[in-house]
Amino acid sequence: MSAIVKVDDIHKSFGSNHVLKGVSFEVNKGEMIAVIGASGSGKSTALRCLDRLETIDQGQIEVCGIRVDDPKVDLHLLRREVGIVFQSYNLFPHLTVEENIVLALRHVKKLARDEARRIAMNVLEQVGLGQKADAYPEQLSGGQQQRVAIARSLAMSPKVMLFDEVTSALDPQLTGEVLRVMEDLAADGMTMLLVTHEMAFAKRVADRIIYMHQGKVWEVGDGSMLDAPRTPELRAFLDNGL
Repeated sequence: MSAIVKVDDIHKSFGSNHVLKGVSFEVNKGEMIAVIGASGSGKSTALRCLDRLETIDQGQIEVCGIRVDDPKVDLHLLRREVGIVFQSYNLFPHLTVEENIVLALRHVKKLARDEARRIAMNVLEQVGLGQKADAYPEQLSGGQQQRVAIARSLAMSPKVMLFDEVTSALDPQLTGEVLRVMEDLAADGMTMLLVTHEMAFAKRVADRIIYMHQGKVWEVGDGSMLDAPRTPELRAFLDNGL
């Protein structure tokens, strides 16, 4: 199986704070990887490095055959291949749900309006929001807004999707509806890397789980590692609830 994401010994510091201390992992095409760990363990920073939202100080990153750490990397190409969804939805409040999705298709992919609208409706149906195309973000629940953010990313036909704590601002019911969309994406074979606190979801859906601690990859395994941690650090993390 060939890796579509390759992360090799990456380091990242913010001033004197050494956040990533030699992180390495690979993600195979069609895999769903969950990244867990306490706040400050470096998991979100590692994710942001994959889309070049943060630059690394040392090491190598390759995503979809693109060397992300190359200073001359084509960011336009990279971000067509890699979609990222954040905790905050980042929707334009003055645009309808459909217009939020059409915007990037028109400006980045240069699609005709009719084609962009067709794609927008397809991805909205995929996340269960076809009936909300004409609504504005303020008329939606947090869970619905997050599903629109996922649909907007899906519309660009990425090869890899990154999710950074996308449910952490939602209550349990709304969290469930977003996780169902992500579970459907995993079942459809989308390559996904997910930073999450949702342990039950990670255990049930992820092909592999990466536990990060103090800026390093501490344990990697399938869902069974949450039942039988090999290290005292993971055991303590799970015992503390997060």
